[in-house]
Amino acid sequence: MAGFRQEDVELYYEMGEELGSGQFAIVRKCREKSTSCEYAAKFIKKRRLSSSRRGVSREEIEREVNILREIQHSNIITLHDIFENKTDVILILELVSGGELFDFLAEKESLTEEEATQFLKQILDGVQYLHSKRIAHFDLKPENIMLLDKNVPNPRIKLIDFGIAHQIKAGNEFKNIFGTPEFVG
Repeated sequence: MAGFRQEDVELYYEMGEELGSGQFAIVRKCREKSTSCEYAAKFIKKRRLSSSRRGVSREEIEREVNILREIQHSNIITLHDIFENKTDVILILELVSGGELFDFLAEKESLTEEEATQFLKQILDGVQYLHSKRIAHFDLKPENIMLLDKNVPNPRIKLIDFGIAHQIKAGNEFKNIFGTPEFVG
């Protein structure tokens, strides 16, 4: 894959605890050795055979990477680096350590109108930015709306997980169904 470093990620990053996992990916906290900055390393399991259903195809990984490379917005997770080995593509992403917005709201129990407005505005700003770039997230749900840091007065929202996002070409209709069934709109 063009632009993916074929070096051992652990030469540059020290891996830490697992932060989460999905069907074909595991996310771990990591620290860049040269700067001591912390990031999240998303290990995406590559599909070995085109006929296999296990793992993620090259085309799907490249689509996610191309979208992440194109977007730069304060309410959307940032891609820092990319590595590839025999079994995985490893995306080094901005560390979003404040947890899910949903959990924050459940813990807090109530918000002021101002707080609710600020959260909604940040989510809509991120979505509007994506749409201005003709990008559809296709999996916007509570688990993919995170807080950069929940221990600050006005937490920043971050939209994450662009695994099924698509860039829609002008004039094309998109008829596929994507996303988590409970949240498909």
